[in-house]
Amino acid sequence: MTLEQLRVFVAVAERQHVTQAARALNLAQSAVSHANAALEARHGTRLFDRVGRRIELTEAGRDLLVEARGILAHVERAERALSEFGKLERGVLAVQASQTIASYWLPRHLVAFRNVYPHIDIRLTIGNTAQVVAMIESGVAEFGFVEGDIESDRVVSSPVARDQLILVVGPDHPWARGGDPTPAQLTQSEWVLREPGSGTRSVFEQALSQHGIKLGMLDITLELPSNEAVRAAVEAGLGATVISASVAAPSIESGLLHHVRFELPQREYHVLRHSQRQHSRVVDTFLASLGKPRVRARLAMSAPAT
Repeated sequence: MTLEQLRVFVAVAERQHVTQAARALNLAQSAVSHANAALEARHGTRLFDRVGRRIELTEAGRDLLVEARGILAHVERAERALSEFGKLERGVLAVQASQTIASYWLPRHLVAFRNVYPHIDIRLTIGNTAQVVAMIESGVAEFGFVEGDIESDRVVSSPVARDQLILVVGPDHPWARGGDPTPAQLTQSEWVLREPGSGTRSVFEQALSQHGIKLGMLDITLELPSNEAVRAAVEAGLGATVISASVAAPSIESGLLHHVRFELPQREYHVLRHSQRQHSRVVDTFLASLGKPRVRARLAMSAPAT
């Protein structure tokens, strides 16, 4: 029994006329007759009786009509659901992102996507870079965003934007009163950093290594799990830190932080996807909406605040 046989059967049963059913289905009358005959032959049950020039349902035919209508209704709903997914009229965009991206870069893109596709549910999960990579490697997440490069044989990484790291201290820190530090002088301050696995910390560690300094040479007083906590600790007067210019900008403008002149690299924001997993249309459409990479946090390019 096929769906096409059921469609033909229902069309004939509802009209009690083969020719009219064939016309409605845009099929040859012989094709309609053959479909019903094949259905009867396969199950050894007569579905129609001829009464004069008309046909009528048998008892088996009446029972089958009820079931066939239900089956075709379910199929129609399934086809409609798939069509809605294809047209992005329903679905879920589940995003994994590291903290800086999730808090300062991603929201405007999610809002823009939501405005175009209002029936797509958006779910954002925040973790550090290592956690986002692990979620994609395990297949729990379809894609995600992190800062900087990663090392994984199972994850494909592509740049989507750029950001600038800057060195900041509280207004009472010696570096805020002039005399920008040399690389060697970085070891003379207390530091507040993000936790191991953070993209911000990883990029800073790479920058230090270019000056011959290992992260372990710094006096790391606190390791905190969020950008906001790091920023607040330094605002309160505890040492120095390196964070995204996007994170620091409001505090610099209000005088709670001082931007210290020290050359640090731009870092790229990357989108991560599993190399061997199928990608949904929702994700492909969202990534296409991001457009070309953009440079963020231009504050870091300017002269340090005073």
